[in-house]
Amino acid sequence: MKTVPAAEVHGPVEFTPEELETVARLKGLYPDPKSAIMPVLWMAQKKWGWLSVPVMQHVAEVMALPYSHVFGVATFYTMYFKKPMGRHHVQVCTNVSCMLRGGERIYEHVSRRLGIGHNDRTPDGRYSLEEVECMGACGGAPMIAINEDYHENITVEQLDQMLEELA
Repeated sequence: MKTVPAAEVHGPVEFTPEELETVARLKGLYPDPKSAIMPVLWMAQKKWGWLSVPVMQHVAEVMALPYSHVFGVATFYTMYFKKPMGRHHVQVCTNVSCMLRGGERIYEHVSRRLGIGHNDRTPDGRYSLEEVECMGACGGAPMIAINEDYHENITVEQLDQMLEELA
């Protein structure tokens, strides 16, 4: 997969005045403003699609935190992307309940269908795939998420239909 420099992906890395107001509001919700780091990183990821070094540096500056702290939080949590992902990010749970109800089979199927593996994206940038641990829906296993839409009791056929609708 070709690596694209952050500047080509993001353009200028700056929050708008309105976004800076949101950051200030988020910081005001906590006794220690650095506690707002997770929602601010989420906001940055939604804006730029992933957390490149320049984006994390900007967040550090805006939050008045060391870059190492921002980097540590961003790399600890798998919900933050450290490289460009697809427009349609498919997550398949393969933890115990989902595994027992076909999660691994679903993951293998979508991996073959899209021609990509874990944390890869298709050459056209449409799809990315991630095998994830528990998504908190054991009673509705197997579970997948496409972007922020969660689907329980999923079958290969249902997943194929969803992917067709995204095409």
